[in-house]
Amino acid sequence: MEQYISEALVKAGIDLATLTFKGTTTLVNSKIKSLKDERNTEKLRNTYDEIINELLSEREQAIRIAQVYKEEYERVNIGDEDIEYLHKTLVQVISLLSSFSVMEDEKQDSMTQLVALLNKDTLKTMQLLGFNYKEAIGEPLTEVCSNAIREKLGGVKNRQHKKSSR
Repeated sequence: MEQYISEALVKAGIDLATLTFKGTTTLVNSKIKSLKDERNTEKLRNTYDEIINELLSEREQAIRIAQVYKEEYERVNIGDEDIEYLHKTLVQVISLLSSFSVMEDEKQDSMTQLVALLNKDTLKTMQLLGFNYKEAIGEPLTEVCSNAIREKLGGVKNRQHKKSSR
């Protein structure tokens, strides 16, 4: 298994396998067949109540498992509108970051390539292939932004320190 698969997802898979192999359908059918000749209405009612409660319990468990999978999917998936918004915003962010410091042509080209990479078709294709863009792109962008801010603030602090020591 991949390292990034959450414990909740693994547990949901185990629960789903357990639910699948439980054999409720076979159990329900055998109980119903055994009741065909039963004349005691109280026993019939209790058995049917037991069957219904078991089916409702399994339904609730299946819904919980589906919700875990849905949450995991939503954690790594991004919609088309979000991708388009992301692309527009990143163009602005990269432009802003490049204005903070003088970048070499090589770094500027890398930033431009990054923006070109972050288009709707590319992101959707990569996502379908299992690419986790939030970790691969989001974390490095956070670091670049953080470093640019520190560099800018570091230059400002150094200039202020020189002025105050005069």
